[in-house]
Amino acid sequence: MEFTEAYKQTGPCCFSPNARYIAVAVDYRLVIRDTLSFRVVQLFSCLDKISYIEWALDSEYILCGLYKRPMIQAWSLTQPEWTCKIDEGPAGIAYARWSPDSRHILTTSEFQLRLTVWSLVNTACVHVQWPKHASKGVSFTKDGKFAAICTRRDCKDYINLLSCHSWEIMGVFAVDTLDLADLEWSPDDSAIVIWDSPLEYKVLIYSPDGRCLFKYQAYESGLGVKSVSWSPCGQFLAVGSYDQMLRVLNHLTWKTFAEFMHLSTVRAPCCAAVFKEVDEPLQLDMSELCLDDDFMRGSDAPEGHFKVRYEVMEVPITLPFQKPPADKPNPKQGIACLLLSGSGTYAIWS
Repeated sequence: MEFTEAYKQTGPCCFSPNARYIAVAVDYRLVIRDTLSFRVVQLFSCLDKISYIEWALDSEYILCGLYKRPMIQAWSLTQPEWTCKIDEGPAGIAYARWSPDSRHILTTSEFQLRLTVWSLVNTACVHVQWPKHASKGVSFTKDGKFAAICTRRDCKDYINLLSCHSWEIMGVFAVDTLDLADLEWSPDDSAIVIWDSPLEYKVLIYSPDGRCLFKYQAYESGLGVKSVSWSPCGQFLAVGSYDQMLRVLNHLTWKTFAEFMHLSTVRAPCCAAVFKEVDEPLQLDMSELCLDDDFMRGSDAPEGHFKVRYEVMEVPITLPFQKPPADKPNPKQGIACLLLSGSGTYAIWS
């Protein structure tokens, strides 16, 4: 394994979508380096310490969140003299993101008072009142033509559909949730999945015109949905829950056709392979290595070197498990991360 030189970093860093550049925050400076040579391509100076970095999808523009101000600054790699500054004033900025066309920036104000779409082309702005979340609750279609934004008013959750061309509201419909957690377009842009807060197990499938296609509820009286993920092909929907179960729905009937569980004990017969990481001291031949007396009298003793290998364990085997405390919020249990393969044949969860 080869390593580059150590470069200073005090804030976030992020690779560009085309993997050609890496942006590194150093206090109030944004350093853009080439990923192959690591030479500095561009250097931008912001007005305050950089808290957040996000590249545009075309890798031409990059925004920096200066949340202490609060303010957003955007830069162009192809036009270094071009700059953009967004200041929401007293409303503040809680989060910022790029639109799929890389020519608009969406900002959410503090306390979710409004979501604003800023155009980098004609400096126009469009407001959406009462967004539900700051960093969540916004999903774009795969072709980038439409956006679904969660809003809440009068103690009711709504979905606003916007055209990403004119940013006009194409439709608004209410959803049957107590406290909407998030939403996501299907890969074929034919449906929107919505799930409720962990206090209410509820997964809803809506069509873009507001019709509820299916309502899924695995159980009651317990913490519910923790993560939801579409398969890239759009044929499967995986739902991870706090009961350590992963349930997979198909897109035709929206029925559960597979269930998987995090087992504390793996027993035979079992087709699963359990690997255990083993650290071994690295044996170095130092017979021909000569060290001077000053080095040997050094205060810091050289640390041991190890190599890592993996052993296949024989079943039955008990996996490490720690029960989270019941008297604390946000328990560390359930399926928190979901990743489906492109064909939907395999799933990774944790």
